[in-house]
Amino acid sequence: MEAFTSDTTPCIPFVLLHQEPSKAISERMQPSCSQPFLDIQQAYSDAKGGDFWCSFACFTATVLQSSWLTASVQVKGGNIISILEEDWQGNVGTGIVIDYGDAVVMPGLIDVHAHLDDPGREEWEGFPSGTRAAAAGGLTTLVDMPLNSFPSTVSEKTFELKIQAAEKRIYVDVGFWGGLVPENAFNRSALDGLLKAGVLGLKARKFLLSLHSFMCPSGINDFPMTNAGHIKEGLSVLAKYKRPLLVHAEIEQGLEGILELEDSAVDPRSYSTYLKTRPASWEEVAIRELLTVTNGTRTGGPAEGAHLHVVHLSDARSSLELIKEAKRSGDSITVETCTHYLAFSAEEIQDGDTRFKCAPPIRDAANKETLWEALMGGHIDLLSSDHSPTVPELKRLSDGNFLKAWGGISSLQFVLPVTWTYGRKYGITLEQLASWWSEKPAKLAGLNLKGAVAIGNHADIVVWEPEVEFILNDTHPVYIKHPSISAYMGSRLSGKVLATFVRGNLVYKEGQHAPAACGVPILAR
Repeated sequence: MEAFTSDTTPCIPFVLLHQEPSKAISERMQPSCSQPFLDIQQAYSDAKGGDFWCSFACFTATVLQSSWLTASVQVKGGNIISILEEDWQGNVGTGIVIDYGDAVVMPGLIDVHAHLDDPGREEWEGFPSGTRAAAAGGLTTLVDMPLNSFPSTVSEKTFELKIQAAEKRIYVDVGFWGGLVPENAFNRSALDGLLKAGVLGLKARKFLLSLHSFMCPSGINDFPMTNAGHIKEGLSVLAKYKRPLLVHAEIEQGLEGILELEDSAVDPRSYSTYLKTRPASWEEVAIRELLTVTNGTRTGGPAEGAHLHVVHLSDARSSLELIKEAKRSGDSITVETCTHYLAFSAEEIQDGDTRFKCAPPIRDAANKETLWEALMGGHIDLLSSDHSPTVPELKRLSDGNFLKAWGGISSLQFVLPVTWTYGRKYGITLEQLASWWSEKPAKLAGLNLKGAVAIGNHADIVVWEPEVEFILNDTHPVYIKHPSISAYMGSRLSGKVLATFVRGNLVYKEGQHAPAACGVPILAR
């Protein structure tokens, strides 16, 4: 696949992973799309490049031992080349200085679970609107799921279509998971082709930075569900590449008399009706089946080097206990949960408010408390949005039918203030926020030059004010498309994003978006 060039947008079209910083990479990461200071439009018209200093309260997990300090960070050619803690004012030379005062500067957030619906369903979201929303929310990297676009990303050919759709249309960096489905699970050459093309891993319905798979029907016809045999084959191939397999862990068990959907007494507008159609036992059964094959990922096992990641865990009880036991046994396994499971509970959801429908579903308040305990205790490894928007008609907002509405919550642009706002009750720290949203997602996806403010890393940075409160409404700059379907509409949140930098390029500044799409597709190599 050849890189493209552009006279008007001199950005690097592809970031190749698994490489250490080098002179060659530094030269490729030359001119940025903006002079990252001043008014954003003027900065782009001047286009003087990304050689500048920032002074701020800076967090870096590696260079400064997870400490907070007042510091200056030097950015050049898209990378962080220096961090000065003491007397930085006398050492910045003649470079441009952007002083953010007491604002918090952290590594840009990385969302490893987003459905951007491109190509094929751009009316649902699309690369331009989704990545602009991400930038407004402090996210600097997304990993796009292989389904909800059309076609689904399950082959080298369909992955090529995905890359073509992303070129010159993304405002933050985007990586891709590939799909593990029955048609490719036992075809090693097909999986090899997909992985060599650059997906970060696989997803099964059971992820393309890695493969992603589903164990229950996905609602997308060209992304069928998988079983333990498919998962075992996927892990054996992924072991060679040392990339992860992401799994949507639900197995449909039948309703066993709990609910007859054709019963006239059933109220499809009631959230409790929908909750009964996807009980927590579906997650538990799926994870039990998964764990029959994940022992192969242990040291010395046939799939050593592969890694299994359970996406969007909702059940904080039996399912989580199974994952904890697998970790203790040495299985290479991690788990994420999502902001909507931490922010909402079933008891709060009003009849007919289908904005809250997702799968697995939002469960009861006691379950939410247990999820928070597990996250704070380190048993849940990281957070994601599972951003899955659609057009308002498919959310059935007019009739409020939970049984027919599209399941998915529009959320990637809110994850920073939502996590911070709801987490303060539990005493979360900025260090934890950076771990859940930057460091650990980068590790999962193999993004070696992202996830921390550290010398040699990409200058992916979010600047924000934790104490500033605001109410989300349809005029807020984070709303790019379909604000009416957001479950967060009307929420009072803390944490205002001031600026977002991607590889030293200013892509968002207090309601203004960069006019040029400077994000790049990320390919694994």
